[in-house]
Amino acid sequence: MALSGRSFSVGASCFRACAEESPRTSARVQLLEPTKDARVMVLGGTGRVGGSTAAALSKLRPDLRLVIGGRNREKGYAVVNKLGKNSEFAEVNVEDMKSLESALDGVDMVVHTAGPFQQAKSCNVLEAAISTKTAYLDVCDDTEYAFRAKSLCNKAAEANVAAITTAGIYPGVSNVMASELVRAAKTEGKGMPEKLRFYYYTAGTGGAGPTILATSFLLLGEDVVAYNKGEKIKLQPYSAGLNIDFGKGIGKRDVYLLNLPEVRSIHEILGIPSVSARFGTAPFFWNWGMSAMTNLLPREYLRDRSKVQQLVQLFDPIVRAIDGIAGERVSIRVDLECSDGRHTLAIFSHRRLSVSVGFSTAAFALAVLEGSTQPGVWFPEEPEGIALEAREVLLERAAQGTINFVMNKPPWMVETEPKEAATQL
Repeated sequence: MALSGRSFSVGASCFRACAEESPRTSARVQLLEPTKDARVMVLGGTGRVGGSTAAALSKLRPDLRLVIGGRNREKGYAVVNKLGKNSEFAEVNVEDMKSLESALDGVDMVVHTAGPFQQAKSCNVLEAAISTKTAYLDVCDDTEYAFRAKSLCNKAAEANVAAITTAGIYPGVSNVMASELVRAAKTEGKGMPEKLRFYYYTAGTGGAGPTILATSFLLLGEDVVAYNKGEKIKLQPYSAGLNIDFGKGIGKRDVYLLNLPEVRSIHEILGIPSVSARFGTAPFFWNWGMSAMTNLLPREYLRDRSKVQQLVQLFDPIVRAIDGIAGERVSIRVDLECSDGRHTLAIFSHRRLSVSVGFSTAAFALAVLEGSTQPGVWFPEEPEGIALEAREVLLERAAQGTINFVMNKPPWMVETEPKEAATQL
């Protein structure tokens, strides 16, 4: 897809080039040691994801000074009142570079949660962060936006700005889980990693609000990109369903193909020949509805942000009512298969997505503030983005409150109904 009439091709060579050109003499960015009194802006902080991130940052590091960035002053001050001291509100227009640069003056780091990222025409916030030499993090879940951000890697490196894109719960924590599975397989096994699959489940909207609903609808307008034995293939969105066992607390759930950036980044960065991602929700009729929308509505309609916002306004009251019944459990399952027959997985499950997404994003933010990220723009699975020695702490922070968090286990040890691995893509 092309958002601005241009395509952005950022292959493995770009990843290598940025890594090679990043200043190695100052291996890690040291913002404030040890992040005491750092000033962090949460852009989109009046929304569900941003508000949850601010709350998690406040809990994990009470010494941080938080700036809630957004357009709605009433909502902004309401968030500030909940956070208490060490927080303030700043009115910011993410579409206006001057507004962004002014807001980032005196800020050590900006956490961009103001989605949806689908169909966005620029990386204004990242560009403003580079201009003002402010560390950057986003929770982008759109492939084109993420790789547009990645294309600014050298520019960020030259400005000595550390930035990570797709650093939420999924993508984000899921990328780190995948990278750690691959690293363990290469260290412990004799076979080479061949197939990696992401499976995601969220009950309803996960309590994460209308932005998540808009994101889901917009993704239905995109062809699914997956990789099979090194070949890039395009598939119908919300197709090829599988019934996946997410282990205790979640059980077996139906999931369907969806176009997500971690598929491409994992394939290109970690060199895994076969990669795909699937997502499912509950109650079951939401999956039917998503499939029906994919088949009945024109792609152009689902790629039009204004039309999708109208759909969100139509469905939001219904979704909220059903969310109250369905709950907001969330689960990530990452499976890795190797050429020697080795099959391992990782699972991350939480009762409340609206809480878990905050701790996940906050974990990345703290890793950047604590110097785990080199100058440049990185994906979570890149060691320049999250240093290998920092990953355990990141996952521990992100996993707070989880009902099930396991890494590098064979399927039979964690599934509720152990069985042979599925052979589908």
